[in-house]
Amino acid sequence: MDSPIRGTAAGVPFTALPPAGDGAAPLIVTWHMLDAPRSDAAFAAALPLHGVPAWRVHLGMPMCGARMVDGGMDAVMELARQDALMSYLYPFVRQAAEEFPAALASVRAQLPVDDGPIGVLGGSLGGAVALRVLAESEIPVFAGAVVNAAVRMRSAVDLFPGAYPYDAESEKAVDSMDFVARAGDIADRAPLLVVSGESDYPGLRADALALVDALGERSELLSIPGLAHPLAEEPGIEPAPQLPLAREVDAGLTRWFRRHLADTGRPLP
Repeated sequence: MDSPIRGTAAGVPFTALPPAGDGAAPLIVTWHMLDAPRSDAAFAAALPLHGVPAWRVHLGMPMCGARMVDGGMDAVMELARQDALMSYLYPFVRQAAEEFPAALASVRAQLPVDDGPIGVLGGSLGGAVALRVLAESEIPVFAGAVVNAAVRMRSAVDLFPGAYPYDAESEKAVDSMDFVARAGDIADRAPLLVVSGESDYPGLRADALALVDALGERSELLSIPGLAHPLAEEPGIEPAPQLPLAREVDAGLTRWFRRHLADTGRPLP
C-alpha cells in the first residue's frame, strides 16, 4: 500500500490515500467523527477503503487534527460545555460544509483525480456534513454514505446532559439539520448507504432507520451487530490498527462505492 499523503487544501488539513495504478482516478471525500476516530488521519486508518479504485481524501473537521488547539480536544469540549448546539455542533457542521467547495478545488489541483462526480462519506458529526453537502450543494456526487451519523441534530443535542434551552435562533439552526425532513433533497442528488451500529445511541439509531425509510429506494441500510458509536479506541487522534467492527464497516462501504463507481461507467480493476 502507498503511504498516506498529508496536506492542506484551502486551509483544511487532509489525509489522502491513493488508489493503485497510475493516471487520474475518481475521488471520495470523507469527514470524520468527533468521537474516536476524531482526526482525518485516524479516520483514514479506521476506514481506509483500500478496495475502492479511487482517491480517498479524508478532510479534517474544524479544530481537529492539525487544527487542534494546543494539540488536544480540550478547546472543543469547552465549546460543547458552553453551548452544545450553537457553539459546537451547528457551527462545526456549517463551517465544514462551507469550506468544502474551496477545499475540493484545491484537492483537484494537487492530486491526479478525475473531473467526474465524487463520492462523499461522513461519520457521526461528519455524517451531518456529508448530508448537508448532499442536501445543499451543487457538486456532482455519484454516491454517498454515512456511518452512525447525526441525521437529526436534535438527537445529537439530546446526548448532552440537561434540557437544551431552545430559542428562535437555535430552533431554526437545529431544524436546518434535520435530514429526515430533507430526505427529498438528498434523494434527488445521489444514492445513500446508511451504516448504523446496532449498539449506537438509541436516538441516532432510530434516526438512521427513519432516514432510510424516508429515502426509499434511493438508500440502503447496513446494520452492524455489536457496533456502538465509535469506530476506534480512545484517544482516537493518531492512526491506529483497524478494529474488527470497523473492518466490517469498511467492507460494506467498499462494496457500496465500487458498485456505484461501476454505474458511472468508469472501468474498475
